[in-house]
Amino acid sequence: MSKKEKSKENKPKDIKVKRNRSGHSATLIILPIIFGILAAAGYSIYLEVSTVPDLPQIDLNAWWGPNDTKTNQDTSVRPYKVVFSDGLIYDLNQRQERYRADTKGKKSLPEVAWTYGVHSDGFAQFFAHWLFKCSTKYPERVKFLNQFDHFLTNIQGLDIHFIHVKPKVRNEVKVVPLLLLHGWPGSVREFYEAIPLLTTPKPGYDLVFEVIAPSLPGFVFSQAPVRPGLGSPQIAVIMRNLMQRLGFSQYVVQGGDIGHFIGSDMATLFPNQLLGFHSNMPLNFQKKTIWTWVLGGVWPTLVEHDHTDRLYPLRKHIEFFLEESGYSHIQSTKPDTIGVALQDSPVGLAYYILDRFMIFTDPSNKFEEDGGLSKHYNMTNIVDNIMLYWATNCITTSMRLYKEMAGMTELTTVLAKIPTQVPTWGLRLKHELFFQPEFTLRWKFTNLLGTTTLDKGGHFAAFEMPDVFADDVFKAVKSFIDFRNKVVK
Repeated sequence: MSKKEKSKENKPKDIKVKRNRSGHSATLIILPIIFGILAAAGYSIYLEVSTVPDLPQIDLNAWWGPNDTKTNQDTSVRPYKVVFSDGLIYDLNQRQERYRADTKGKKSLPEVAWTYGVHSDGFAQFFAHWLFKCSTKYPERVKFLNQFDHFLTNIQGLDIHFIHVKPKVRNEVKVVPLLLLHGWPGSVREFYEAIPLLTTPKPGYDLVFEVIAPSLPGFVFSQAPVRPGLGSPQIAVIMRNLMQRLGFSQYVVQGGDIGHFIGSDMATLFPNQLLGFHSNMPLNFQKKTIWTWVLGGVWPTLVEHDHTDRLYPLRKHIEFFLEESGYSHIQSTKPDTIGVALQDSPVGLAYYILDRFMIFTDPSNKFEEDGGLSKHYNMTNIVDNIMLYWATNCITTSMRLYKEMAGMTELTTVLAKIPTQVPTWGLRLKHELFFQPEFTLRWKFTNLLGTTTLDKGGHFAAFEMPDVFADDVFKAVKSFIDFRNKVVK
């Protein structure tokens, strides 16, 4: 073999060696970068999991009403009566009649039930009940709504409406103040069937409740703020100031839906003023809770053994949230746009609210011809709730709360990361929108004394199942008192 041929034979080998050396050098450069990124990510996760931020400073006297009312604020507690004026009823009847007269183009597709939203045939049944069984009895409904004592008082520039019911009991029974917080698209009407149960002594308990049920700012009879920025933390301050106005230094808070977020913020901001916190939507919004849920998709029973189907499979639950969260997105971005459309039509308002009651009570309702509502509710009770929204023209201002809460993610994230030692209890019903394992709830509520997990019920616990709701509040508050007595001893 000639020297030239040997040179050709050896050349590829030399090139190969050079390439290997080049790849080796690149690896030496890239690996430290990857390890650095992973280390930084790991440290970030560690800080997220382990760091507890300082309690943020929130203005306890922020003014949400017109500025020109600051100098002459009326801080008295004034009696209030629910009124449906003749003009209101006449206008409502005219609008309903126009809907009856023109149904062309308003028919839903056949055989789709409520999978496209509220079905026209199902709504026709509800509308008939509203028109023929309720519209002639509005004076009776107003009398029903006024069966409890209603009041207004001005807190931070806003007239806040609340129901206040005191129990009639003997001295040996302990009376516990109970603040009931509703959500959207509910109202204080959700609590009407539960209030008599809560204010009546229950066998086996030496306690009973003095109920305070406010309308949230912008809902029903409570004034809406005149400037942006009133989210759940700021409403928590208003509710605390309301209870102080009424002379309560310690009390129990109960909340679901938005009421849960407000109650959670009260437990975080004012732990010494809460005897306990009862939630029918127990939820910890810390990021590590969400990560735990997602990672559990690999091994579901490791995260939740007893009620695995309420969290997994991931795809099923994510698809549900994607399908059913459209209302939340529009209310978190353009509440005034959809609000004007709804406040202009009682039928449109009813459609919108019924759709949420249908799906939040039980997702399988959308496969029922009537939306399944008659299985869970008295239709007159649903009409009452819609009428409160219509009579007070509050649908737009109520939906603005979604916009406010979406705009203060930094503050709500900080509050979520701060644990609270307030004794807590969770009522977890079958079809609640969110379900979390107890160990993740304890990351936020360190004294979670227990949960009641049932194989029935949905999002509107007090409205749908007042007996179950009231029983659980009694059980929870007894555990709060027993816990505090042990701590004192």
